[in-house]
Amino acid sequence: MPLTRFGWDPDFEALFENHAREGLVPGRVLTATRESYRLATPFGELAAELSGRLRFAAGSSAELPAVGDWVAARAFPGDGLAVVDAVLPRRTALVRRAAGRRDEAQLLAANVDLLLVASPLDGDLRARRLERFLALAREAGVPPVVVLTKADLAADPSASLAGALEVAGDAAVLVVSAVTGDGLEELAALLAPGRTAALLGPSGAGKSTLVNALLGATRQATREVREADLRGRHATTHRELFALPSGALLVDTPGLRELALWDGADGIAATYDEVSTLASTCRFRDCRHEGEPGCAVLEAAEAGVVDRDRVAAWEKLRREEEALEMRRSLGPARAERLRWKRIMGGAKGPEKMR
Repeated sequence: MPLTRFGWDPDFEALFENHAREGLVPGRVLTATRESYRLATPFGELAAELSGRLRFAAGSSAELPAVGDWVAARAFPGDGLAVVDAVLPRRTALVRRAAGRRDEAQLLAANVDLLLVASPLDGDLRARRLERFLALAREAGVPPVVVLTKADLAADPSASLAGALEVAGDAAVLVVSAVTGDGLEELAALLAPGRTAALLGPSGAGKSTLVNALLGATRQATREVREADLRGRHATTHRELFALPSGALLVDTPGLRELALWDGADGIAATYDEVSTLASTCRFRDCRHEGEPGCAVLEAAEAGVVDRDRVAAWEKLRREEEALEMRRSLGPARAERLRWKRIMGGAKGPEKMR
């Protein structure tokens, strides 16, 4: 199997030189579920698992292979198996904070060249949610494209299109229907051979239907959206990288019900650039934009120069980022205090007995 079909190039080959001397082969992760993987390798697709060395050397789950990663593996083609020994350095990584209350990074996809943000047109545009996806892409250094899906279900998509254009910044906005084919040609034109795109969005956004349309075959299961509340249900249960007939590669992902950023300061600033620029001109460098004199952000919002909702969303994301940074920075200090508390508690034990 020629790995160039999956994005292998001279730069990755140079990164692989030391592994090649050890008799390992390159592979790209097509699927990743728990610690079970499927790789595209020179011997075809192989089922894979992690070596003990890699499993125990990883400091966090984000250091383990994810869909889109290039890895070095020991191949056993006769058995259809491989053992992953190392992950090659990533060009890009789409990372969010893990769902729930864990302060842990979750890697959604690696080595992505383009992020397609799916937003359905069968309901009102969720601009604030869209902004979070855009910030995620910009933090990773991945160009985003807003894909307004299900155009066939929208009587008049113009309002949603206008709203998306207002928040998209320099990102392209496309209106598509996987059912009628409208907009698919413009979308396909962005998916160049050898480039990897990732498709993210909420459940019910029509991502699986769109993937099937781009593949020209029904590969992904689809499910109807509940009419009562227009909430989608997961049709895709795991992330998977597909090779499209055009020569491009596409990562499909399960719907995200929540999206919290991880190290998102730069992405937030780029997504709300008009607000961030104003904030730099406030009278006080540590302005919290809560009524301080000379706050350029609040003055602009009151004058209608910037959208109040955008300011509120920017401030909310900044507060989330600050809170996350504080919890992460306090973690080691708290652990050290607890360690010394245990030490001192043990030292006092004999005294109490006496």
